[in-house]
Amino acid sequence: MKRILDSSRQNIIGARIRQARCKIGMSQQQLSAKLELFAVYTCRGSISRIENGHRAVTDIEIDAISRVLGVSLDALFGREEL
Repeated sequence: MKRILDSSRQNIIGARIRQARCKIGMSQQQLSAKLELFAVYTCRGSISRIENGHRAVTDIEIDAISRVLGVSLDALFGREEL
């Protein structure tokens, strides 16, 4: 089966996640722990790979990340300011 993404980048929002997380002074470990409150189990290493664009991110993860970071989905996708 042909891959949808042909580049080495696996997602388009990783950098925006990092930016939003750093803006509020949250570590990757803290983000991982807070995601568990939404029953989303994403370890610190996976968050690092998401932020670096080396791992795809699911819609469930995107929703939970936006809630934990207190930003809209539009902000994560770059359609509005963080």
